[in-house]
Amino acid sequence: MNTCYTKNDSTTYKAIRTGIFLLICCMMLPALLVAQQSQPPLTDKYAAGKKVITDLSRIVNPKGIQENYKVKIGGIDQSVYVRGQDSDNPVLLFVHGGPASPLSPVMWMFQRPIEEYYTVVTWDQRGAGSTFLNVNPDSISHTIKIDNYVSDALELATYIKQRYQAKKIILMGHSWGTIVAMKAALKRPDLFYAYIGIGQVINVRENEAVSYDFAVAQAKKFGNEKALKELQAIAPYPGNQPVTRERIVTARDWAQYYGGLTAFRHESTYFYNAPYLSPEYSREEVKAIDESNVFTLGRILDEFLEVDFKSVRTFPIPVFMFMGRHDYTTPSEPTAAWLEPLKAPVKKGIWFEKSSHMIPFEEPGKLLIELKACLDPIVQHR
Repeated sequence: MNTCYTKNDSTTYKAIRTGIFLLICCMMLPALLVAQQSQPPLTDKYAAGKKVITDLSRIVNPKGIQENYKVKIGGIDQSVYVRGQDSDNPVLLFVHGGPASPLSPVMWMFQRPIEEYYTVVTWDQRGAGSTFLNVNPDSISHTIKIDNYVSDALELATYIKQRYQAKKIILMGHSWGTIVAMKAALKRPDLFYAYIGIGQVINVRENEAVSYDFAVAQAKKFGNEKALKELQAIAPYPGNQPVTRERIVTARDWAQYYGGLTAFRHESTYFYNAPYLSPEYSREEVKAIDESNVFTLGRILDEFLEVDFKSVRTFPIPVFMFMGRHDYTTPSEPTAAWLEPLKAPVKKGIWFEKSSHMIPFEEPGKLLIELKACLDPIVQHR
């Protein structure tokens, strides 16, 4: 394995990369590519490919649903995306990661098979992507709080339940989205059939320690002196010192370099480049992802670092944890340990042996199979 690691030294890239790593469970922003690649965003060379994907993605089934619209949630217009092949299917609300890493410009990569069995609803959360463009950022700066994201999710769940005449909603979160979704499920279990966590956050500081230890072990295994020197410089990590963005960047860089984001990969270019081809996103919206990320991350970091679900010993609805065996962005070991003694109507932990943090992209077939296996017994009598 190559132990050389070269970082792009451009000022713009450094600024956005630093912002991204402020949150350790971040999905990694799709529009990082705008700064990561030395080329103008959304040039014409992507037009032909985007046209093909747009055509393929069209839902032509008369019973299908394909809607993009804005709904006033939490006092601001938020962008909602709804797709499904049959309006009679159960509704699944997918809470994206980040924060400010919207699913909408990358869902075309993995979601179509899921849409055969579920009506999938996603939305760009406050301060993210298209929703970021709907408001003056200064007007929502003071609202970038976890509780507000949770309230938004509940308000949207209530809205789509009524709009699509669903008895209840299936709730699923990824990465940062698991914080929002789990809190929503605990607060209003009556709205939901079940909760699925992908890359679940249990305790942020514990995740940091596990991720750091993994990076050190891998650096030692492969004799990477550069990595060891940088990691030693922030030891003990996270320790009792302030968790600064510089320390986070160092820990995240090396954990993800050794496959902690996407298994068996040093980088995840496939994901970074996806928004160029997105049927859902315009040039302006792709640009907004970077801007919204920088806007959001610094405002949520302190609160985020204190997230801890360890005290949750019972769960009011069926709960399923989808865990990447190689995930060292939000490590799976704490999730498995939390789930074992948990009391819930139904609970199950499912390991994805070929995945890291990006389960929907790494093992989409297994994701669908496990969703069906977990959810069919619960929603079949809806």
